[in-house]
This record gives sequence, structure tokens and C-alpha cells, in this order.
Amino acid sequence: MLTKTEKQFSILFFIIVLFELLSGSTAALQYAHYIAKPAIVISLIFLFVKTSYSLPKTIKNLTLFALFFSLLGDILLMFVDTSQHFFTLGLVAFLTAHIMYVLVFIKHLNKSKSPFGFIALLLLYASCLFYFLKDNLGVMLIPVVIYMLVILSMATSAYLRKGSVNILSYGLVFLGALLFMISDSILALNKFYQPIIYSNISIMVTYALAQYLIVIGILKLQDS
Repeated sequence: MLTKTEKQFSILFFIIVLFELLSGSTAALQYAHYIAKPAIVISLIFLFVKTSYSLPKTIKNLTLFALFFSLLGDILLMFVDTSQHFFTLGLVAFLTAHIMYVLVFIKHLNKSKSPFGFIALLLLYASCLFYFLKDNLGVMLIPVVIYMLVILSMATSAYLRKGSVNILSYGLVFLGALLFMISDSILALNKFYQPIIYSNISIMVTYALAQYLIVIGILKLQDS
């Protein structure tokens, strides 16, 4: 299932995530947070570069772009207390990362699989989320709506890989896409609706797992 390298990396990765959770919640470790948070995606980049040798070049490059823009988004969002512009720029960075992932996932689109039932569920979910957010979005209304549409597209394209890739790659990537959507939903509710208790922990855990599962899932394309 997991290679020896992936197993060793998984231990290191979850140590990094635990360190980020600790540093992000402890005032005395505030400066360590600026190292720990970017380290999550940086570690995934190193793993991917080291082990993606037999993946097609296009998939490899698009995944690396997705990780790079995710890293950029992570860094920008660490400075939102300094200026609101950092949130907007972070949103753009993650929007680009999601688009890169969509481009990766549609490489293995199962054209015989109907997306409409799944899209209906996603739209219901998005409508409920938007109901809570809409009154406080202000000038962020259009950017947030665009972002929601893109992440729904990312989840849909992950869903439509079923039957075109091996079951492990499909399952890991699809679960990762759903966790990414959940992480962004918690972040949006916490920012635009009302503060959520332990939101920093729930956002980071779901986000880190999402990126981990997507990257491992893409690597598992090599098992096909």
C-alpha cells in the first residue's frame, strides 16, 4: 500500500503537523509557527520530487504548481493580521492551487460517469454554507463565490476519476479533495460568520490531511 519511503515520510509529516498545531496554539512558540506551517507543504514537495519519477511530466509539473501555490497561500495567510490584502492574495494563491489540481484530475476523467448527482449534493452543501456567509462578505462576495465554484469543481473532478485510475489513487485523492473543501469551509465560517472554537486546529488538521492524501494519491498513479 505505502512504500517504505512513504511510511517513513508519513511519520515525519505528522510530527511536522503536530509541531505546527502546538506552535500555532502556544504564544511562547509563535515564531516557530512561521517555520512549522510552511514546512507542511514543503515536506510534501520534497516527497513528490523524490518519488514521482515515473509520472507523466504534465501531471508532475501541475502537481508541483498546485503545491507551490498552496505554500504561497500558507505564507500569505500567516500575515492577515498585518493587512487584509494578505487574505485576498492568499485566496488567489489557493484558487490557483485548486485550478492546478483540477487540471491534474481531469487527466483521468471517466467520461462515462455522470457528475450530476454529485454536483447536486455539492451545490446543496455550498448553498447552505453561503447562507451563513452572505451577510458578512461585503466586497469579498464575488471573490468568495468564485473560490467556492472552483473548489466545487476540484471536488467534482476528483470524483470523476473513479474507474479511470486504480482504486487506491482514486480513494485517497477523492477523500483529500473533500477534506480540502471542509477545511476551507471552516476557515470561511470562522472568518465571515462567527468564531469557531478550536478553528485553528480543525482547519490545519483537515488541510494537512487533504494535501497529504492528494499527493500520496497522485503518486499511487504509478501503481497502475
